[in-house]
Amino acid sequence: MSYFDHCATTPIHPIVIDKMESTSKTHFGNPSSLHTSGRKAKSLIESSRRIIANALKASTNEIIFTGSGTEANNSVLWSLIHEENKHVITSSIEHPAILKVLDSIAPFGISYTKLPVNKFGEVNPKNLEESIEKDTGLISIMMVNNEVGTINPIKDLIEIAEEKNIPFHSDAVQALGKIPLSVKDIQADYLSFSGHKFYGPKGVGFLYKKNESKLNPLIIGGGQEGQFRAGTENISGIVGLAEAVRLAIENLDNRILHLEELESEFKAKLLSLSSNVIFNGHPEKHVPGVISASFLGKRSDILLVELDREKIEVSSGSACGSGSVKPSFVLEEMGLSKNQNTSTIRISFGRSNSLEDVNTLVKALVKFTNV
Repeated sequence: MSYFDHCATTPIHPIVIDKMESTSKTHFGNPSSLHTSGRKAKSLIESSRRIIANALKASTNEIIFTGSGTEANNSVLWSLIHEENKHVITSSIEHPAILKVLDSIAPFGISYTKLPVNKFGEVNPKNLEESIEKDTGLISIMMVNNEVGTINPIKDLIEIAEEKNIPFHSDAVQALGKIPLSVKDIQADYLSFSGHKFYGPKGVGFLYKKNESKLNPLIIGGGQEGQFRAGTENISGIVGLAEAVRLAIENLDNRILHLEELESEFKAKLLSLSSNVIFNGHPEKHVPGVISASFLGKRSDILLVELDREKIEVSSGSACGSGSVKPSFVLEEMGLSKNQNTSTIRISFGRSNSLEDVNTLVKALVKFTNV
């Protein structure tokens, strides 16, 4: 099977699997217990926290382990119901883990403004500045869009937030392992991450919370994670997460070069054979290896089935239902026509893909789209 859907999830790195298996076999103690097994488990969690903090140039007490990037997002947003300023500014192309949550907490007095994006999927900092209200209590704008790979001008947006003394959160799930990341460079108050997006395990993620930033716990109980996230910790998952972060940062330069090579080869070969393919998103300000491609006149759900029969896995740029294709709201917000929208697929390359894989994919696309 040729897998080109790394934005959806990544296969766990073999080194991460070994680390997790070893941890599961050896360290079963409850980290809250005072006996030897408990202390060893607690030590593994704290060493994992140090690895992640060092990778992001953060302090260890700024890293909070969660069950997912979605939970990390929820933790920040639900915390707002305890605050006086309850207006949120976000973008119109955020993940449902932002937009659906904002709808859910509306009964608690939370209101929000959705900023539009341009044809590349970028938020305009000027629009942010004009949307700030006297009771704006949070700005939450994703770092990298999950469908087209466009990178938002996060530093410019954060600068505006700092000037107005408004906390800034970013869903950075699609960023780690694809672009350089440092909290010294990106001065956000909160950043959300998910392990399975960078060759780590599913069911574990983390939230970066700047020291002085407020946060009320979403999950209440035993008071783990510095009182910010209750529940007995997933020790092997946390260890695997930290190992995946370490590998992602250690191999970042080589990974970027590899993904850029695959992307460049794919686009060049496809364009040489195609007259109707359109690439969406920003041509320069995007993470490497993520491609949104529209094949006009070819429904994406049909194309996905045809590719799957050839043992090629990609994803749709739109949500597929039974017998129909629902246009992607992200592509709609970028101004794509319904025809182009429902003819779009997303290809996201990964560490195990090769130039041979690219050739296989191009040949299949030529075959099924009559380009």
